[in-house]
Amino acid sequence: MSTMEINSWHAVQEEVLRRIKNRSWKPGELIPNEADLAIEFGCARATVNRALRALAETGILDRRRKAGTRVALHPVRKVTLEIPIIRHEVEQKQQHYDYALISAKLQTPPAAIRGKMGLAPDAKAMKICALHLAGGRPYVLEDRWINMLAVPDIKGVDFNLISANEWLVANVRYSHGDILFSARSADATLAERLGADVHDALFVIERNTWDEDTSITSAQLIYAPGHHMRTTI
Repeated sequence: MSTMEINSWHAVQEEVLRRIKNRSWKPGELIPNEADLAIEFGCARATVNRALRALAETGILDRRRKAGTRVALHPVRKVTLEIPIIRHEVEQKQQHYDYALISAKLQTPPAAIRGKMGLAPDAKAMKICALHLAGGRPYVLEDRWINMLAVPDIKGVDFNLISANEWLVANVRYSHGDILFSARSADATLAERLGADVHDALFVIERNTWDEDTSITSAQLIYAPGHHMRTTI
């Protein structure tokens, strides 16, 4: 493939896959570093980085800090979940979307949240609580902490007009995260906000996202009764 053809991270990814498939780069073998590949391909190092990250997320490459990137010895297929925009999710169900901000304030997170996000004891974070509605009925309660050091522009956002979920997906880069699925029994506050009965089972998604070593946000999405989730593999 000529240099002129490698003008996007998708093209870099295709060339890396070609070399792996034809055994130019064998399983377990260390591949050239990002800087050398950027020179060879005639593109920015950031373009190479994105391509290699995408392949690592699928299990084809094994990337380790300070140890370089290797072709995976035993590739493992991984499920990739995208962070959905809740408004789009509701609209795809052919329902009218609405949104109500409950609170947005700068405060010191509790110890459990600081531990999840790797924040200092005196760190401040933006605490957002908002209700998303579908067809005029409660759909999901968004309870979120945002790292102010990682997302300083958040100070200028009016969360009465746009949800933190939608703004972050559109404006903030993240490299990885973790997701926990669970169920919770509705207390009086959750029952009132989500149109549930006390002790109803509620589906909960807890999601933490990072940009390399920097925490971006820790969010808890608590869905109204009857919610189900479908994904593809």
